[in-house]
Amino acid sequence: MTLAAVRFFPRVKTPSLTDVRGRVPRPEQVQPVSGPPPIALNDPRRADDAVPFGLRVAAGVSWRVLLVAAALYLLGQIIGRTSTVVIPVAVALLLTSLLMPAAVFLNHKLRFPRALAAITTLLGALAILIGLLYFAGNQVVVGVSQLSGQVEQGVNQIQNWLRDGPLAGPQISQAIDQGRNWVQSNAGPLTSGAVSGAVTAGNLVVATIMALFAIFFFLSDGDRMWAWFVRLAPKEIRSPIHEAGRRGWVTLSSYVKTQVIVAAVDAVLIGLGAFLLGLPLVVPLALIVFFSAAIPVVGAVVSGALAVILALVVQGPLIALAMMGVVLAVQQIEGNLLQPILMSKAVSLHPLATILGVAVGSYLFGIVGALFAVPVLAVTNTVVLYLNGHDKFPMLDQNASVLTNSAKELTGDKHAPKDEESPPAPGGDSPASGR
Repeated sequence: MTLAAVRFFPRVKTPSLTDVRGRVPRPEQVQPVSGPPPIALNDPRRADDAVPFGLRVAAGVSWRVLLVAAALYLLGQIIGRTSTVVIPVAVALLLTSLLMPAAVFLNHKLRFPRALAAITTLLGALAILIGLLYFAGNQVVVGVSQLSGQVEQGVNQIQNWLRDGPLAGPQISQAIDQGRNWVQSNAGPLTSGAVSGAVTAGNLVVATIMALFAIFFFLSDGDRMWAWFVRLAPKEIRSPIHEAGRRGWVTLSSYVKTQVIVAAVDAVLIGLGAFLLGLPLVVPLALIVFFSAAIPVVGAVVSGALAVILALVVQGPLIALAMMGVVLAVQQIEGNLLQPILMSKAVSLHPLATILGVAVGSYLFGIVGALFAVPVLAVTNTVVLYLNGHDKFPMLDQNASVLTNSAKELTGDKHAPKDEESPPAPGGDSPASGR
């Protein structure tokens, strides 16, 4: 090996066995590893101590959410199987909240007995409803005979416009022909559907009679029913349940009254617009608008679309556009003027919550779910907030009453003293009677 190689690769001394043994640390020199000792099979510690705290919280929340979801699913199944009883009673509650002021006026001001005040209020409401339906039915009978020729002419105009207009094409003509062929080929199923509709009408009559009986007893003995229900609970929670129920009843009453006023304004304005535009069947159209307003947002859109379709079939595209303008203007008045003024902040819901509630309710229970989704959300919101310490009606704890104070007054927006001349109703304030 050359001298240069020796310079670059010096000779390394091989360590002896004694040197190697000296480098290995002795047991007492080894530093202990930080952390809990390993878990043995006979370890006396609890196994939960080895689970991270965050995981334990997530597991606790998860099983509680699953339990609540299972309870809601079971409740939905029970409601679905007992809908022939639950739906009439629920409708009766809505109508009772609307008719209660009249029954209270007859009982307190005119000194009617409670049963007589209830039956008088119920019969008066029935007389008004039957009168409106009778008048609208006459309008339909007279108008249909005059309308048949206009409808046929309007449909032909629309078909000709679709065939020869800017959207003309083989697909349009083919779709029209397919529609006619479908109607002709499904005449039998349509007839059988009419027969099943007769059976449904029979069920509707039974449900109506049940609802009328429920309304009568709610108006006359609602406070006693509510007191019996509260007494079923343990003594420690009777007072919170009673107070939460009172606030829920105020929310429901305010919501129903507001919806009725808004529906009446919508029906009058849209009916007036249809009359000025020369449309037939103005009164039936106004009634459809009024009753469809029971479903917030969606009902107004559907009834407005029906008015536009009627104008298109009878008067043509220009009048249909004018009718659409009337419907949009009425909806703007409703959303920007009527709802903020009439709807108390205690029962108002965000538009997104309203739309989602109607969508979920209609998906789960059909038209009935769409009808009850928003009032159920409003009442649930008020009750849950009260039980969690947020009282939307604080004036109820300061001698205010659901009989003589409005929802806005009960929220503290407009405090008015209680009417001392009104005698207290037997049983005190209760959700089922407003007392």
